[in-house]
Amino acid sequence: MRLSGKTVLITGASKGIGRTLALACAREGADVILNYNSDRAGADAAAQEIRALGRRALIVRADLGRVAQINRMFAQARRHFDRLDVLINNAGLTGWASFFDTTEEKWDVVLDTNLKGTFFCSLAAARWMRETKTAGSIVNVSTQCAQLAVTNLVAYGTSKAGIHGMTKQLAIELAPLGIRVNTFAPGPVNVERNLKDDPDYRDVWGAMIPLGRTAEAEEMVGPALFLASNDSSYVTGQTFYVDGGWTVQGMVPASNVQKAAKKNR
Repeated sequence: MRLSGKTVLITGASKGIGRTLALACAREGADVILNYNSDRAGADAAAQEIRALGRRALIVRADLGRVAQINRMFAQARRHFDRLDVLINNAGLTGWASFFDTTEEKWDVVLDTNLKGTFFCSLAAARWMRETKTAGSIVNVSTQCAQLAVTNLVAYGTSKAGIHGMTKQLAIELAPLGIRVNTFAPGPVNVERNLKDDPDYRDVWGAMIPLGRTAEAEEMVGPALFLASNDSSYVTGQTFYVDGGWTVQGMVPASNVQKAAKKNR
């Protein structure tokens, strides 16, 4: 098992890609710290599945847009685990809004969670890894929207593009400690949030993808485990697109992005 004996902290682990990655890490032998913000029931259910696999699970609530809560989360994790081997920065907000409807409040909540939260979680994780002399891995979950712009996602796309730049910077900062930092960027994935925005999500977005379909959350497991494990021991500062070829072609379903923006107004 690729993560045997390791401890992994995953943000936004109560649902969607985060939950899928949490269970995958446990199946690969890791103990898992599950962060959530609002969905305690989802976090509890994921923790039960992890424990059923014979691994330890700790649930920690934190709003990642607030640094004090991030610090409390890591302090709580440190009381239960001796070391941290992997941080997966998965939590994120989409924040649908047209350019002219993007208020300071909408901008701040998206940037604070997605970009500031990723930075300060990485900082706390790196400090922990430095203290225990752990050659760990930080894995960021981004989006194809950071590479090719999508209407009504100016804050979201900007926040994720910032993560791509941050990935390079942190990789250089942390390389002397043996800590690797990488990002993978999913394309359209069939998670609850996307399906709620548009019940026709699979068909509409699948028509835009060169492979002809949207992805399942389980298809993000391979890239995440590769970057989290020693399989990528000589990889740092990189961004991988896991999008069925979307960023190569760059088609966008105009009806979907307008519908989602109106629904989340």
